[in-house]
Amino acid sequence: MMTEVTELIGLEIYTDKGYLLGTIKDVLLDVNDQIIYGLYVEKSNPLLVEDGVPVVVPYRWVKAVGDVILLKKFPSYVNVT
Repeated sequence: MMTEVTELIGLEIYTDKGYLLGTIKDVLLDVNDQIIYGLYVEKSNPLLVEDGVPVVVPYRWVKAVGDVILLKKFPSYVNVT
């Protein structure tokens, strides 16, 4: 079953440990190669990302897409530098 790219926007995204990272606000595409590059999370979980700043999750980290998005890996904590 194929999923439209626009259907990803608004889905919750969970880490491999089951923690809610946030909600997908936008999708980064490589139009030339017709692939999804990353998922933009505008308001990330401050328990996972310092100050809850926006993050882009590489699409290669995605394990499954359904009612929610599950990641196959995510750092235990992301520091802002």
